[in-house]
Amino acid sequence: MKLELSNIKKSFGDKVALDVDNYIVNEGEVIGLVGNNGAGKTTMFRVILDLIKPDCGVVSIDGTNPAESEDWKEFTGAYVDSGFLIDYLTPDEYFSFIAKITSMSKDELDERLKSFEGFMNGEVLGQNTLIRNLSMGNKQKVGIIAAMLTNPKLLILDEPFNFLDPTSQLAMKHVIENYNKATGATVIVSSHNLTHTIDICTRVTLLEHGKVIKDYDKSTHADLTHEIENYFIENVKE
Repeated sequence: MKLELSNIKKSFGDKVALDVDNYIVNEGEVIGLVGNNGAGKTTMFRVILDLIKPDCGVVSIDGTNPAESEDWKEFTGAYVDSGFLIDYLTPDEYFSFIAKITSMSKDELDERLKSFEGFMNGEVLGQNTLIRNLSMGNKQKVGIIAAMLTNPKLLILDEPFNFLDPTSQLAMKHVIENYNKATGATVIVSSHNLTHTIDICTRVTLLEHGKVIKDYDKSTHADLTHEIENYFIENVKE
C-alpha cells in the first residue's frame, strides 16, 4: 500500500504544524517517525486519516485521496489515541463489534485474537472490565489490536510503546515485525523510543517543526541509533 503526501501544509493559528513538500511511503515498508514534541508526527497522522483537513496539498493512499473517498478505510487500520475506543464496552464486546461491522465471523475473530495472546498477557480478554476502567497500558493494547484486527494493508500507530511495561514493549515489537512479514502490509509508527523504532523499521524519518529533516534508509546506515541520537544531542547544544 503506497502512501504519498504532496505539498501538505497545516497551521494552527500562527504555528505551522506540518509542512511537507513530498513524502512517499512505499508498499511493504515499515516507517518510523521520530521527533521532539510538536514535531508534527501526530498532525501528519491526523491529516492522512482525514481527521483534520490540511490547509493545502493532497494525500494519496494507493491512489485514493482520503478527503474525497471512503474506499481507503477498507484497507487501513489506525490507533492514534484513546479517543478511537468505545470505552463503555468491554474489550471482548469492542472486538466483537468490530468483527460485526466488518463481516468477520466469530471463528475468524477468535483465530485473529489468538495471534495477540502473548501481547495481551491474560490482561485484556475475559476480564469483564469496561475499557474506560482498564489501565492505560491495557487500553493501549486494545486500541492497537483493534487497529490490526482486520489485517489492514496500511497500519498507522501513534506512540504504540506508550504506557506499556518492558515485557509488553518487547511483545509489541514482535507483533509489528511479524505482522509486516506475514502480510506485507505498509506500517507507519511514531515513537519517542528511538531504540524500539529503529529496531523494527526499514526507514526512519526525522521530523522537526513540521518538516522532514532527514530520511534514513536503515540498510545504508550501520549505526543509525547513534546518528539520530547525535542529531538530538547537537540540537540540545544549540
